[in-house]
Amino acid sequence: MNAVTLPFLKENLELGELLLAGRDSMFEPQDLPGRYGRVVKVVDHLLQLLNCPSVLRGGWAVWRHGFFGRMTQDIDIVLPADRIDEFLQTAAVSGFEVLPQPAGRWPKVRHKETDVKVDILPEGARPGSKSKLAPTLIPHPAELGASGSTLRYIDLPGLVQLKLGAGRARDEADIVELLRVNEDKVVMIRTYLAGIHGDHVAAFDLLVERARQQRDE
Repeated sequence: MNAVTLPFLKENLELGELLLAGRDSMFEPQDLPGRYGRVVKVVDHLLQLLNCPSVLRGGWAVWRHGFFGRMTQDIDIVLPADRIDEFLQTAAVSGFEVLPQPAGRWPKVRHKETDVKVDILPEGARPGSKSKLAPTLIPHPAELGASGSTLRYIDLPGLVQLKLGAGRARDEADIVELLRVNEDKVVMIRTYLAGIHGDHVAAFDLLVERARQQRDE
């Protein structure tokens, strides 16, 4: 976790202003400002070298789908299971440090120039905690909105699916905020989840109700 220092706060205030100003024009991950945009462009270059599909999820995807108060310090990407080793090998000679992870933890790299970490979500892995694992596995990026070998934002239904799978209070809060600004997409998201797993539908319905209650307060 980054230390809360004056330079850190200043950077985040400036980043927040840039994101607010660009929310109607920053449609792709490559449009992100500052060091995060630089890292996205490097990741995008690696994906194109490897001809590998991927989507950007996590806090930046939450921001893109309408929760403009959401910011994060990491880059989260979903990769096909059979391309992860190749991606890590290429990243290691392209300005990234592959960070050692305990057994069972997902891969992570650090961009040396900017100190931005890239968390890799492997296709086929199961989100959640040891006490509450998700009922479904992480899909292939192509099922989440990937297009060719250019990094894209994860689509909204896929983002909700992965956040439901993670099951953390922060993820549930993100979904509530997304539902408040995407009321017209609630039925579409629910229909998508119904084709995935009934547990996701039940959890989603509770969050829809929470979003409605907050809207009416």
